[in-house]
Order: sequence, then structure tokens, then C-alpha cells
Amino acid sequence: QVLLEETGGGLVRAGGSLRLSCSASGRRPSSYAWAWFRQTPAAERAFVAAMDWAGQKTYYADSVQGRFTISRDSDKNTVYLQMNDLEPEDTAVYYCAADHLDPNWYQSSYEYEIWGQGTQVTVSS
Repeated sequence: QVLLEETGGGLVRAGGSLRLSCSASGRRPSSYAWAWFRQTPAAERAFVAAMDWAGQKTYYADSVQGRFTISRDSDKNTVYLQMNDLEPEDTAVYYCAADHLDPNWYQSSYEYEIWGQGTQVTVSS
């Protein structure tokens, strides 16, 4: 069993930056695709970014392209989401997810079975 824990959320002003971390523990998460999603009240979880199992291909939602970067440190079993130039619209609970998936499904939250508990990101104007 793989357990995920997100850290790094907080309150930041518009234009600022945060780096979220997703640490994996338990069974070593090899060959997993990794992703970040976010959710606001009364909304479904929305895709933010994903990385293939090899760590060579990345995917981003249009709304964060050029501002957010997903990366991975395999030695630390940790995936990161560097968020720059944050906007109030980025305010949400951010979740990391992992699973064995075909790249066609990376952006679908329904396909992931392994989730962290989420971390709140609040961007003030």
C-alpha cells in the first residue's frame, strides 16, 4: 500500500509562489504516474498537472501552463508542484494522486485510486 501526504500549502499574495510536496510512504511507488488536482467547494476535482511514470513527460492544465511545474525526486519518493505567479483563482485544496495509468487518463481524477489528504492553498488579491 502506498500512502501519500501533501505539505506546503498556505496563504500567499497574488503574484507569489508556493511549492507543494507529495511524499510517498509504504510500498515503493514504482511505475506510477503522478498528478496534482485541486478542488474548490461545490466543484469537482480539477486536473492541474501530471507526470508519467518515467518522469520524462509532463502535462498541464491550460490555466496553469507556464506558471506551475511538476517534478519528482525519486530518491526521496517525493513529487513537487512549484507554483509561481499565483492568482486568487488558484485558491483551492490541492491533492496529489498516483496510479498505474495510460497517459490518456492522466487528467481524469476518477482513474486514480491513491490520494493524499490535501493541502489548502489560499491566494489573496
